[in-house]
Amino acid sequence: MPVQYYIFLSIALFCIGIMGVLMRRNAIIIFMCIELMLNAVNLLLVAFSKMWADAGRIDAAAAQIFVFFIMVVAAAEVAVGLAIIVMVYRNTHSVDINILNRLKN
Repeated sequence: MPVQYYIFLSIALFCIGIMGVLMRRNAIIIFMCIELMLNAVNLLLVAFSKMWADAGRIDAAAAQIFVFFIMVVAAAEVAVGLAIIVMVYRNTHSVDINILNRLKN
């Protein structure tokens, strides 16, 4: 399959993630949209590594190892982020990000 399909899919996923972050007020939905953007970047990196490996420019495993490390960091981000969201919910009984102004007091 041509690499342009992967590029268009990655751009579409990234744009959906950006729209979700900008439009939604629920912290869990925003968190999922950030993860969607990270996965769009991962898809693009793997597509480019495949394209460059077919052209003989780089080793195919180089970008894929980089994607693996991004996934590890994203998993750690999920653990920390969900813990923060749970603690905010325990204090405010809501995951609406507009209510987070209460935490200043």
